[in-house]
Amino acid sequence: MRRINALLEEYGESHQNKTNKLIHWICVPLIFFSIVGLIWSIPSEPLRRILNIDWVYINWASLILVLVVIYYLSISSLLAIGMLLFSALCLILANRLSGLEIAPLWLISLGIFVVAWIGQFYGHKVEGKKPSFFKDIQFLLIGPAWLMHFIYKKLGIPY
Repeated sequence: MRRINALLEEYGESHQNKTNKLIHWICVPLIFFSIVGLIWSIPSEPLRRILNIDWVYINWASLILVLVVIYYLSISSLLAIGMLLFSALCLILANRLSGLEIAPLWLISLGIFVVAWIGQFYGHKVEGKKPSFFKDIQFLLIGPAWLMHFIYKKLGIPY
C-alpha cells in the first residue's frame, strides 16, 4: 500500500462519525489558515533583508509553507498541488485581512485557532476517539490532505 493511502486510511479510522466529519470540513481549513495568519504576523523584515527582496509574500508563513508543500510532495505529488493552491489561498487571505486593519491579523488568527480547536475536540468527543495527532504529530498535516483527497475523488483526480 502506498504511504499516502496508509496515512489517509489511518487518519480516517478516527473520523467516521458524520458530525465529526462535518466539523473537520469546517475546522481543519480554519486551523490551517489561522496558523498561516499567526506565522504571517511575525515581522518579516529581517528575512526580506537577508534575501534582498521587498515583497509582501516574502515572509515566514511563505517560507514555512514551502516546507509544508515539500512534505506533501514526499507523500503525494498530486495532493501537493492541491495543498499548494490552498496554501496560496491562505497567504492571499492573510494578506487581505492584514490590510483591512479591523484587528491585528495575529488576533483574528488566534481567535479562529481557539474556536476551531474547540470544534475539533467536540467532534472527537462525539466520535468517541482521540484526535490522530495524539498518536503521531504528522497527522496535523494529514488532516488537510485527508480533506483534499475527498475533493480529488469527487473530481475524479487520482492522488
